[in-house]
Amino acid sequence: MNPALAALTLVLACALPACSSKTVDTDLQGVASVIDGDTIEIHGTRIRLNGIDAPESGQLCQDPRGTAWRCGQQASLALSDRIGRQVVSCQETDIDRYGRSVADCFAGGENLNRWMVREGWAVAYRQYSTAYVAAEEHARTGQRGIWEGRFDMPWDWRAARRSGQKAAPPMQRLQQLAGQNWSCNPRRTCSQIGSCAEARWYLQNCPWGGRLDRDNDGIPCESIC
Repeated sequence: MNPALAALTLVLACALPACSSKTVDTDLQGVASVIDGDTIEIHGTRIRLNGIDAPESGQLCQDPRGTAWRCGQQASLALSDRIGRQVVSCQETDIDRYGRSVADCFAGGENLNRWMVREGWAVAYRQYSTAYVAAEEHARTGQRGIWEGRFDMPWDWRAARRSGQKAAPPMQRLQQLAGQNWSCNPRRTCSQIGSCAEARWYLQNCPWGGRLDRDNDGIPCESIC
């Protein structure tokens, strides 16, 4: 090939998105290491499972008798056992604020995100996706996994740990909040919201709810919360 033509071809090729430093792989595949109930690692890439939130590694839940148990640890073990040595394939949907890939992941043709929620080892993370709400309902009505007893939603547990305050509203309170006459339409600003409970409901259930938490600390509308 003519050297001048080859150089021109290279310049044109690198002008395409494939040469952009912002381009990310849409598919990740390989043997996975489980970090916790909603995070895995493949070939050194940390991947957050899209649309779900699992109890944190140090989080405790209560069984029907009120006995505390390490639900976060068990969620991690459940995911690890489900994957085994199978090849995991992930379809990236986003990059989170910690630089992790956010993805829907599959093993043996099964959606691992959905499996974790259906088995009661994670909950639907409505702030980011409603894809697994039906799976959560299946686990809740069947009292599977953490739904067998009492627990704090993972995002509330994290917020309480950061603030050093008492644990945030438990699962039963969140279910009550869902029955209020609150709606995602129209959008609301903090000045239009009457209580912290209402602000938390918008944060957890509405696509735009994240805008109420400007510093991303899990606490919306800090003027009233």
